[in-house]
Amino acid sequence: MTPETHFTESDGVSIAYQVFGDGPVDLVFIHGMFSNLDILWEEPRVARFLMELGRLARVILFDRRGTGLSDRVTPPTFEVHIDDIRAVMDAAGSKQACMLGYSEGACIGALFAASCPERTHSLITIGGYARWSETSDFPHGSKREEIEEWFKILEHDWGKAVAIEYTAPSLANDEQYYRWMSKFFRSSANKTDALAMFKSALDMDLRAVLPAISVPTLVLQATRDLTTPLESGRDFAARIPSAEIVEIDSEDHSPWASCSEDILREIKKFLGEPSATRVIDRVLVTVLFTDIVDSTRLAAELGDQRWSDLLEDHHKLIRRQLDIFRGHEVKTTGDGFHATFDGPARAILCADAIRASTHQLGLDLRIGIHTGECEIRGESLEGIAIHIAARVSAIAAGGEILVSRTVKDIVSGSGIEFEDIGTHTLKGIPEDHQLFKVSSV
Repeated sequence: MTPETHFTESDGVSIAYQVFGDGPVDLVFIHGMFSNLDILWEEPRVARFLMELGRLARVILFDRRGTGLSDRVTPPTFEVHIDDIRAVMDAAGSKQACMLGYSEGACIGALFAASCPERTHSLITIGGYARWSETSDFPHGSKREEIEEWFKILEHDWGKAVAIEYTAPSLANDEQYYRWMSKFFRSSANKTDALAMFKSALDMDLRAVLPAISVPTLVLQATRDLTTPLESGRDFAARIPSAEIVEIDSEDHSPWASCSEDILREIKKFLGEPSATRVIDRVLVTVLFTDIVDSTRLAAELGDQRWSDLLEDHHKLIRRQLDIFRGHEVKTTGDGFHATFDGPARAILCADAIRASTHQLGLDLRIGIHTGECEIRGESLEGIAIHIAARVSAIAAGGEILVSRTVKDIVSGSGIEFEDIGTHTLKGIPEDHQLFKVSSV
């Protein structure tokens, strides 16, 4: 029986979700790129897989924004998906849950675990990857020309069971499954949105994020997976501290195909193991620093009183923008601010708003942003990520917003455009960093 579908709002967007099962642990199931809560249950293999999950956990199933029964909106960034998961968990009365994601959903689950460890019981991924496309320093990804050719096939054949020979080769000749998968895709998104979703994920890169995951993690990887190659899955697991990888003898990427029993057995074993009390001592955050250019000269020209009044207006404007974009003020540094955010795209949008509003006061700011792992020390955060953001800010010229490569990689598909300004040595930081200037928001 299909569970009742509910709706909750996340920043004004309606998100469809279902809750079923009676296991002792809450589990948020994060789909790959497409989903439709109504159509999922029409395929017996999928229904059986989900029902078995419901024996192991209280399952929270949802359609990602832009797909299925949720509002069809512009393809969102990964950090917006994080917000949506929080909203769905709140609506379902879940304070903490295991994140179970497959394919691209594994990437979202990993980012959630790194960013929200206090709400993450554990992490399970199926066919997860750190990066989709191949680069000179990441040989495990798909070649870009192959991806571009796949985009052409997707555009030409949308409405059919596109790429079934890659996601579920054992079922490629099953007529009933083929028809269901075709309907599933058509009901999940239209062709234009589907292409936009795929392209937005092309340059997403979580390599710098995965080491920040501190929750118990199980990585499930099919040995002959054509969508996420074995070496890519191994690389994904190796980047997560203490992650357990289980390689399953299968060619299927979809968890409900030929390897479903093996996957469910491993999930049951993983969830059934009692976990020690976990102290949350690190978290992934985005750090922002601002600084007024030529502040010493300006103070001398204006005099103490006028400079003090200008600084007060400067502080009010920045705090207003931090409130709007959910930034957390850590401290002021004389004529600058140190703030943190739970997502890099939100930090960039805030930085752009800060730049515009303070420019009206006749001030030029240099702004630096970096996303990285920080240690939680009481009420404060410490770590090299803070120092990197401060050094990035120091390199920026007046009116510039500079970001690290990690920030650029995570906001792939957001529509924010960057200009590569090369690799820089940051004072006191052992490694050089590739930096980018925000050119368009």
